[in-house]
Amino acid sequence: MLALLISDLAAGRHLSGDQVRSAVDQLIDPDIAAEIKADFLCHLALKGETHGEIAAFAAALREKSIRPPLDPQTRARPILDVVGTGGDRMNTFNISTTVAIVCAAAGIPVAKHGNRAITSQVGSADVLEALGIRIDLPPTEAAQSLRDLGFAFFFAPNYHPAFKYIGAARRLCADRGQRTIFNFLGPLLNPARPDCLLVGVPRPDLCEPLARVLQALGVRRAMVVSGEVQPTSAARVSGSPDPKTHLDELSTLGDSAIAEFYQERGLACSHLARETFSLQPATLEDLRGADRDTNARIIRKLLAGEERGPKRDAVLLNAAAAMLVADAAKSLLDGWRLAAEVIDSGQAAKKLNTLAARS
Repeated sequence: MLALLISDLAAGRHLSGDQVRSAVDQLIDPDIAAEIKADFLCHLALKGETHGEIAAFAAALREKSIRPPLDPQTRARPILDVVGTGGDRMNTFNISTTVAIVCAAAGIPVAKHGNRAITSQVGSADVLEALGIRIDLPPTEAAQSLRDLGFAFFFAPNYHPAFKYIGAARRLCADRGQRTIFNFLGPLLNPARPDCLLVGVPRPDLCEPLARVLQALGVRRAMVVSGEVQPTSAARVSGSPDPKTHLDELSTLGDSAIAEFYQERGLACSHLARETFSLQPATLEDLRGADRDTNARIIRKLLAGEERGPKRDAVLLNAAAAMLVADAAKSLLDGWRLAAEVIDSGQAAKKLNTLAARS
């Protein structure tokens, strides 16, 4: 089956929903060689995934995931996830994870879905573990944590057991220097099914397609963002003068592309100018992280209000967007002020200590 689909992809033909479901069944079949799975994933990426294909893959894989038993009261509240697809290779500190804790401290239920590092130096699971927060809660305990503490981490391998049969193929694709559809799927497969999402992507042209996928999956409100890195900043780290280098976050280093929607209002695309906020001068180096322990120290200082430089600006900007998406703020400026208050009042540090103490 995969061999036939590879021929279709090589001819530039898009996959139907039925073909996607068959492909997923083949990808998670342990008896099928990793090499042909990798060939399929590479050909799909080279053709270019449509938003319909991405939505069909997400729907098929969701059906095979383990659902945490959220009670009706928890489900009735807006549940937020803040996540990047990865792939920007900028090695920033864990901005999304920091933002998630700030939002939880503001009283927003946060269901953080993530894994260990794949395309970055330190994944959300790595840094949360270094912060003393347990990442491997079984589904019932994770649901209780979300209910009682307003925060839970859903460690992807615990909820997507079929993925273990895809890992070898993904590694082969990585060895070939080819990203795959799984770079897009992570934010779409949160087993808690959050209805509010802030999603970062490494290219602005991905914002609208991924927003349309989230719409198709029934998410109530989402914002998909990609933030520009000025060439002079990017060149110092990557050696590339490419003016189109982007972060999978809202950027404090340049303008940001945004695609957002309310389910009932439709989708709109826009740009956020850096000048909208009074940001401190910064370069990419100012946002860089390192190993998990270094990133954990950065996050502790940020949440304690001790770090007040460009890293704080990056957290406040992305927290502002997350709070807007979760209906906790009326505007980005309002969300910025609320995020700053949560940090400066000690609420954010207290939330981190509570989460670590309960692990």
